[in-house]
Amino acid sequence: MDERNNMAKKVGVLGIIGNIFLFIIKIVIGCMCNSKAMIADSFNSAGDIFASLMTWIGGRISIIPNDEDHNYGHGKAEYIYSLLIGISMIIIAIKMLYDSVLSIIKGNTLVFSWNLVIVSIVTIGTKIALFLYTKYAYKKSGNLLIKSNMIDHRNDVLITFCTLIAVIFAKYNIYFVDGIVGIGISIWIFIAGVKIYRESYNVLMDQAIDNGTKQMIINIIKNNKAVKMIGGFYSIPIGYKYIIVVTIYVNGKMQTMKSHKVADKIEEEILEKVEKVENVIVHIEPFKEKK
Repeated sequence: MDERNNMAKKVGVLGIIGNIFLFIIKIVIGCMCNSKAMIADSFNSAGDIFASLMTWIGGRISIIPNDEDHNYGHGKAEYIYSLLIGISMIIIAIKMLYDSVLSIIKGNTLVFSWNLVIVSIVTIGTKIALFLYTKYAYKKSGNLLIKSNMIDHRNDVLITFCTLIAVIFAKYNIYFVDGIVGIGISIWIFIAGVKIYRESYNVLMDQAIDNGTKQMIINIIKNNKAVKMIGGFYSIPIGYKYIIVVTIYVNGKMQTMKSHKVADKIEEEILEKVEKVENVIVHIEPFKEKK
């Protein structure tokens, strides 16, 4: 758990440093050259700074252990801050879409500059490096905050590549591409923001564990010969893991001590074999044979 959230904090710090650098050079060069695509890209970097900050804060809070007020720890902070990242991306996308459409309507022209080309290339290189690191961190940790940053960095590589294409078209006095690219960037960010928002929202609204993992747990329980029937099955998300509450039916004549040993064995096996499970609570009920 500590390593998982420490990686989120590292990803956040690297993202903040890298995106502040990119925001400054993009906004300065974008305004100098009147490039809506580059200015849109700079706002995207501003959103990336916020996303990286949320990753850093979320990583710090998620690592706090359980206490009297938070019996299951602070793992859901990961999803609260991922939700904020998704909302920020949606807001930025709407603003950029408005500006880009207005640019096409007004017929604004982009002043070509090799500085735009250089900034685009520097951005692509920086974002590829950040993407590769966050991809490694996500594979190692499975942290949604890191995944949000990974997706954002990947999108930025493609988005800035599109900006570079718009700049090259401007060299040949084809200006409408700049506004179209700005619209494309806006839509791309909006879709990515909605996906992150929905994934975070589902966990915060206590979405049940996925069917594949649920079936794996049920099979473990069924393999225990003492279990006659499985009753209620509930899963409660706490951060990236779940608490499982299940009711099993055993022979009604079984001694209490023996039935509890059956429950203990099932709990231990689920915790050992299913990575997504943090805790298991097994209720025992007597099974009545049909006459």
